[in-house]
Amino acid sequence: MLGCLIEKGITTPDYYPITLNGLTLACNQKSNRDPVVLYDDKIVKKAFDSLREKELTRVVSGPDMRVPKHYHRFPEVMRFSEPEVAILCELMLRGPQTPGELRSRATRMCAFENLEKVQLVLNTLLNRKIILELPRQPGLKETRFTHSFGDPAIIENTSEKNPSESSIMPGEVSPEATRTTMIAEDERMDRLEESVTKISNEIASLRSQFEEFKRQFE
Repeated sequence: MLGCLIEKGITTPDYYPITLNGLTLACNQKSNRDPVVLYDDKIVKKAFDSLREKELTRVVSGPDMRVPKHYHRFPEVMRFSEPEVAILCELMLRGPQTPGELRSRATRMCAFENLEKVQLVLNTLLNRKIILELPRQPGLKETRFTHSFGDPAIIENTSEKNPSESSIMPGEVSPEATRTTMIAEDERMDRLEESVTKISNEIASLRSQFEEFKRQFE
């Protein structure tokens, strides 16, 4: 989701910040994504709120806006340069990639004159431990890189697989697992809300009965 906010902010500035619905559509688009996911507004909002607690995202609203709009503060908070943001955005959206792939795909957000420029950015991010260099896969000439955001155990397990064998981005749980977790959490909250409503109604009923009982002695 953060990658989507970064991408839309750079490639479609006229439509940025974006609405929650627009952000959900950005997450679910089928181009420039690996893996392709299917999230609903609840999942996206919870992810956004989690990032907002870390001060990485914000919501803006006003009298001239029909609905609140969402934007990120990734470069300011993390102190990343424009080339670094472009590289990290592509890694968030498409998973592990080679320097050649990153140069080709990130050019839409920041121009890289050659592979040496890409490698300089990668070296900087490696030194900051923001990205990881994965073991070279059999049959591949170039090393792949991935971002280090997320669970290191998941990143390590994913790096041991061939790219064609996994559709899960390093540091992330599969979309199905995420959706299942969110649904379970929503159901739990629904049950709690039903219980609270039931208790509130019972209290109101008891209060009414008590008031009626008091009036008998007045």
